[in-house]
Amino acid sequence: MTWQQLYETPVPAADAIVDVLVSAGIKYVFGLSGGHTGRIFGALEKRQDQIRTILVREESLGAVMAETVGRITGVPGALLGQGPWVLGNGMLGTIEAHLSSSPMLLLTDFSDTPGYSLHAPYQSGTGEYGNWDARQAFAAITKQVFTADAPNPAVIGTQLAIKHALAGTPGPVAMIYGLHALDGNAGGESVPRLYPTAPYINAANSSLPALGSTLDMLGHAARPLIIAGNGVRVGGAEDALMRFADKSGIPVVTSPAGKGVFSDDSPQSCGVYGGYGNPLANCAVGCADVIFAIGTKLSASDTVQADPDLIDPTQQALIQVDIEPRNASWTLPATQTLIGDAGRTLDAMTAEWSDRPAVDSWHLSLNAPLTAPLPSSAPGAKSLFPHEIIHAMQETLPPQTIYTCDAGENRIFMLHCLRTRGSGKFIQPAGAGPMGYAVPSAMARKLLSPDSPVVAFCGDGGFSMTMNGLITAVEAELPVICVVMNNDALGWSQHSRGPFATQFSRVDYAAIARGMGCDSYNAAGLDALNDALIRALETVRTHKRPAVIDVQTSMDVSFARLAYSETRALSVA
Repeated sequence: MTWQQLYETPVPAADAIVDVLVSAGIKYVFGLSGGHTGRIFGALEKRQDQIRTILVREESLGAVMAETVGRITGVPGALLGQGPWVLGNGMLGTIEAHLSSSPMLLLTDFSDTPGYSLHAPYQSGTGEYGNWDARQAFAAITKQVFTADAPNPAVIGTQLAIKHALAGTPGPVAMIYGLHALDGNAGGESVPRLYPTAPYINAANSSLPALGSTLDMLGHAARPLIIAGNGVRVGGAEDALMRFADKSGIPVVTSPAGKGVFSDDSPQSCGVYGGYGNPLANCAVGCADVIFAIGTKLSASDTVQADPDLIDPTQQALIQVDIEPRNASWTLPATQTLIGDAGRTLDAMTAEWSDRPAVDSWHLSLNAPLTAPLPSSAPGAKSLFPHEIIHAMQETLPPQTIYTCDAGENRIFMLHCLRTRGSGKFIQPAGAGPMGYAVPSAMARKLLSPDSPVVAFCGDGGFSMTMNGLITAVEAELPVICVVMNNDALGWSQHSRGPFATQFSRVDYAAIARGMGCDSYNAAGLDALNDALIRALETVRTHKRPAVIDVQTSMDVSFARLAYSETRALSVA
C-alpha cells in the first residue's frame, strides 16, 4: 500500500493538528486556553461535529477526565492548555495515567518567546538560563515527550505522540509546541513531508503465543484461579474474560486496580484480593495450585509484600499474560508467560477450550466469608458507617449505576463492600492513588455512558479538592451524583496516626453545591440517605442537573477493620 502526501495546498498548522486528532478517533479534548494553545482551540471550534471540547475550570479536572476516557475507551483523551499548568495542575491525572497505563495525550506549549529566550523569561519552558525545562519536567511523568518548533514537525509529532500513547503498555505522552510550530502553515513544499495518520498509530497485531501448554496446565489443575487486573480494562478485554470464565468454569479474583473488570454477580467471582481485599478472595488465591494472572503487575501492595500465604511460586504455578514483556516475571517468577493482547489471548483460549470440560467449582467449598463482619449503627443513628452508605446506594440505585471513587477510606470500603453488577461499573485511582479523582472521573464516565447513573463516592477531603468540577458538570450538562462521606476528617490519616492535622471544621457541602447550580441534600441517618438517593436519581434523570448528597458519616469504624492482618484468620478458618 502507498500513502498519498497530505496538504498540497498549505493549511494552518493548528488545523492540521486537529485533523490528526480526528483521524485518530479522538473524541474528547479537555482544557483551559492559555499561552500559544489558543490556536488549537480555534481549530477545534471548526470541528465541533467530530470532537467535543470541554472547558474546565482547572487543569487537574481535565487531566482526570482525559485519563478516565483513555482508560475506559482505549482511545486517548486529550488535555489541552498552557505548559506550566498542564504540567503542574494536570499532574493529578497525568501521574495516575502513567501508573495505571491509561492512554492519554497532553497537548501543550513551551510558552516561548522566540528570539528572546536568552533574556529574562516570562513563563518560558525552553530550558535556557532562567527558564524552566518543559522537556525534562514532562519526561518525569509521561511515557514519552515530543517537541516541535515548526508546523510540519508539529503535525508529525502529534501523530507519533498518539502512537506512543497506545503502543505496548499504554500511557500519557506529551506533545509540546513552540510558537513557530503553531503560528505558520503545514504542508505544501515544506519538509519533512506529511502523510496520513493511520500508518503511524495502527500498531501491528502481535502474533498469539502457543496456548496448548497453558490450557493443559489450567485444565489439569485441581484448583485453577484467574487474577484479573487493570490491564483487562485498559485492553478492553472484560467481555473476553467473562466468556473464558464461563467456558472454563475457572473462578476469578481481581486485583484492587482490576475491580470492576469482572461482574461480582458471576458465580465465578470471588471478589478483590490483597491487603484490603475480601477474605474469600484471599483464601482462593492462597489455595490455588495454578494462577492465571491477566493484565496485572502483581505489585507488592496487591500481594501484601509478596506474602507466600497468598502467592508462593515454590508451591503454585503462575501463568502471566501481559502486553509488555518487561512486566512478565517482574515481581514474582512466572512458570509461563504469554506476551500479547489480553482480549485476543482470552478469546483464543476460549475457542481452544471447546473440547475440554469445565473445571470443578472448587471455590464454592472454601470456608471463608465474602466480606469481613462489620458493625451496624444503632437504630435511629444520625451518623452512618461507610459500609452502610455503600449498601444503601446498592439497594436504592439501579444495577447499571457506575461508581467512581477517590483515594482514602472511601476507596477501601468500596473495594471491600461494593458488589459490581456487570463489568465496567467501577473505576478508582489505583495507580498513583490521588485524592480528588472521583468527581472529574465521574464526569468523564457520564460523557461515555450518558444513559447510566454515575456516582462519585467521595470523602470530604477528596471532594473539597475538586468540587469546583461541578461547575463544569452543570455547564456541560453532565448530571452526576456525588455522595460525600462527611466525617470532618481525613479518615485514612486519622485512623492511621491520630487527630493532629487530620481534622476539618464542619462544612455544609450541600450548600456549596447549591451555589454551583446543583441539586443538593443533607442526609443524617439511613432514612434521610435513602430519600436523598431517590430524589437525586430523579434530578439527574429528569432535570439533567448534578446532585450532591452530604452524608453525616461516623468515624467509629476504621479501614483497618478490613486489613489483611485482621481478616487473614477468616480466610483460612
